Amino acid sequence: MDDYKKIGIGLTGAGLLFMLLGVLMFFDKGLLAMGNILFLSGVVMIIGAKKTFKFFFQKRKAKGTACFLGGILLVLYGWAMIGIFVEGFGFLNLFGDFFPIALGFLRNMPIIGSILTLPVIRSFTDRFVTKARLPV
Repeated sequence: MDDYKKIGIGLTGAGLLFMLLGVLMFFDKGLLAMGNILFLSGVVMIIGAKKTFKFFFQKRKAKGTACFLGGILLVLYGWAMIGIFVEGFGFLNLFGDFFPIALGFLRNMPIIGSILTLPVIRSFTDRFVTKARLPV
C-alpha cells in the first residue's frame, strides 16, 4: 500500500468521523460539510480520480449519485438536516453493493463473527443485506 492510499484511508475515516459528529451535534452544518469534503477527497486518493469518476457516473448509479451529490450541496448550502437524509439515501444506493462483502468480512472476524452468526442476528442481517442489494 503506497502513501497516497494510507492518506486516503485517513481522510475517509476522518470524514466519516466528522459526519458522525455533525449528526450528533444536531446536524451542525460546518462539521457535516467538512466530513463530506474529507470523505470525497479520501475516496479520490484511495482509488484515483479516474476510477472515482467512473464509479460515480455509471448509468445504473445515476439516482444514487444525484442524491449523494445533491445532499452534499444541500449541506454546503446550509440545509443540513434535509441534505444529510438525501445524502444518506444516495450513499445506500451507491455503496449498497458493498454491504454483503463487508458482512462476510465481519462474519470471519473472531469476536464479531461469533455474534453475527447467531441464528437471530444472522436472519436479520441476511434480510437487511438482501434488501440493500435490490435496485431502487
